Amino acid sequence: MLKIHQLFFRTFSLIFLAILITLSFITYYWSKNIYINQIEKNLIQNIDTLSVVLKDLNNIENIIKDLKANINLRITLIDEKGNIIAESDKDKETMENHSNREEILMAKDKGIGKSLRFSSSIKKELLYVAKKITIDRKIYFIRMADYTDKITDNFVKLTLQIFMFITFFLILAFLATYFISLRIKHETDNILNFLTHISNKRTPYRLKSNYTDEFYKITKLLNKVAFKLAKKNRQKAKQTAKLKIANKQKDEIISAISHEFKNPIAVISGYSETILNDEDLPKIMKDKFLTKIQSNSQKMSNIIDKLRLTLKLEEGKQELILTPTSIKNIVNQAVCDLKDKYKNREILIEGEDITLKVDETLISMAITNLIENALKYSDDEVTITISQNELCVKDKGIGIEPKELENINQKFYRVSKNGWNNSLGLGLFIVQSILTLHNFQLKVDSTFEKGSSFCIKY
Repeated sequence: MLKIHQLFFRTFSLIFLAILITLSFITYYWSKNIYINQIEKNLIQNIDTLSVVLKDLNNIENIIKDLKANINLRITLIDEKGNIIAESDKDKETMENHSNREEILMAKDKGIGKSLRFSSSIKKELLYVAKKITIDRKIYFIRMADYTDKITDNFVKLTLQIFMFITFFLILAFLATYFISLRIKHETDNILNFLTHISNKRTPYRLKSNYTDEFYKITKLLNKVAFKLAKKNRQKAKQTAKLKIANKQKDEIISAISHEFKNPIAVISGYSETILNDEDLPKIMKDKFLTKIQSNSQKMSNIIDKLRLTLKLEEGKQELILTPTSIKNIVNQAVCDLKDKYKNREILIEGEDITLKVDETLISMAITNLIENALKYSDDEVTITISQNELCVKDKGIGIEPKELENINQKFYRVSKNGWNNSLGLGLFIVQSILTLHNFQLKVDSTFEKGSSFCIKY
C-alpha cells in the first residue's frame, strides 16, 4: 500500500507525463500544419513560375535539374497518361506510372492537387503539389515536392522548453502537497484508530478534527455511526429473517419455472426418443409425435417470451405504440384464438363496440390473459361485457379467497389452494403492468366458489 505522499508523487508524475504527451502532440501537429501550409504556398508559387517559363520540352531535363539546384525542391514532369517525362531526384526510367497518384488524380479533376505521404524511393515524408498545364496542345502535370522533416528540429526544441516549465511546476506542487499530506496522514491515522476501536466492539469515544471542513464532517458522521452500531446490531436479526424469506421466494420462483418447463421437456424428450428408436414407426404416428414436439416447443418459447416481457414491463423499457383501436375487434380475435384451445366452451360477448387509443398488441395480450384465466378456472360459460367505461370478463368458477385477492397481481405469485393455479404467476402481473402503462385500472371482484369478475376501467 502506498503512503499519502507517495500517492501524491505518483499522481502528479502521471499528470505531468499526460500533460507533456498531450502538449507535445498538439504542438507537433499545430506547427506541422502551419509549416505544411507554408510549403504548399511556396510550391504553388514555384509551379506557377515554372509553368510560365516552360513553353516546350526542349532541354527539359537540364531545366529541371538547374531549378532543383536553385530551389532545392523535388520536381517532376508527368504526361497525361502518367508517364514520367523528367525527374529531378531519380532516374525516370526506374519510376513507375504516376497516373493513379492522389495529387495527379486531383489535378486532373480540379486543375491542382496535393498529397502528403512517405516516399519509399527517398525514405522521407514529402508534400506533393501537382498542377495541370498545356504544352504544344498536350496536357502535362508539373509536380513539386518539399520535405517536412524540418519541423522535427523545431518540435524537439519546443518540447524541451515545455518539459522544463512543467518540471518546475511539478516540483513546487509536490512540495506543497507533501506538507499537506503529512497533516492529512495525522488526521487519517486518528480516524483509522477510531475505526479499529469500533471494530473491536469497544465503547466508542468522541473523535474530533478541525483541520478541514471535510475532516470535520467525516468525524461527525463517524461519531454518529459509532453510536448507532448498537442499534444496527439489534436490526441484524430482522434482516436475517428477511433474507430467509427472500431466499424462500427465490426458491419458489425457480420451482415455478422448473415446473412450467418440466412437462414440455418431458414430452419433447419422450416423443423424440420414440422417433429415433423406432425406424418403422408409421408416418401418421410420426407426424402426430412431431406435432406434439412442435406444440410443446412453442409452449416453452411462449414461457420465455412471457418472462422477457415481464422484465421489460418491470424495468419500464416497453414502449407504447398508440393507435385508435376497436376493442370489440380485439375481443373477437382473442375469443377466436382461444376457441381452438378450449373447444366446446361457450364465450358470450355483450355490449357495443368502443374505440380507444391503445397499443393494440399489448392490450390484446392483456384481454386474452383475462379471458383464458376465466376459461381455465371455470366450467360454465364466460361472459365478456363491453361498455363506455370498462370491459369486464366474468366467470362462474371456483373464485378467489379474500386474503388472496391482495396478492394476485404480484409477479410470480401463485394461488394454488383449491385448484386455482396462476401458472408462473406472471399473467395478472403482465395484465396489471400493461394497464398501468395505458393509465387504465384493473378491478377484481371474486366470491369464493361462486366466480370472479375482472374489469378493465379506461
